[in-house]
Amino acid sequence: MDKHEGRDAGTIRLDDPWYDALAVGWGEGEGAGGATGGGAETSPPNTSPGGAPARAASDIYLEVQRSAAFQEVRGRYRRFVVPATVGFFLWYVAYVVAATTAPGMMARPVFGSVNVALLAGLGQFLSTFLLTWAYARHARLRRDRAALDLRWTVFEQEQVRRADAGERTRARGAGR
Repeated sequence: MDKHEGRDAGTIRLDDPWYDALAVGWGEGEGAGGATGGGAETSPPNTSPGGAPARAASDIYLEVQRSAAFQEVRGRYRRFVVPATVGFFLWYVAYVVAATTAPGMMARPVFGSVNVALLAGLGQFLSTFLLTWAYARHARLRRDRAALDLRWTVFEQEQVRRADAGERTRARGAGR
């Protein structure tokens, strides 16, 4: 994404693949009204100018979902999230079980009025922040670039599909 300087520095470019305003109305049937409320056509006809079936947005997304690149991004996500979730859940359950079944151990002073239960409780907060940091780092280093590349691919395919739909609309209008 290009950086902007000056007065329009905070605006979103319409050719930005992360901008989802172009997706408004997808999946709505003909005459449903959609966001425009006028019953405007939200999906193009299913034939291209040559008579071959046109690619719908759902076809593009299904193709991307089946792609090796998408499966790799999802695999990287799962390989981090599943063990992290299980580990954090076990750590939480261990804290709760220890607090209820071993109150004498949890009440043992470590230094001053600070006991094992207080340190374990603070450890819960610390582990939450560390897990959040690790997740953000993993996403940035292992998934964000690949996900953005997939997003650009879908964006470009959608632009081609919309251009084809525009040509069909113009051809229908000229044939009247």
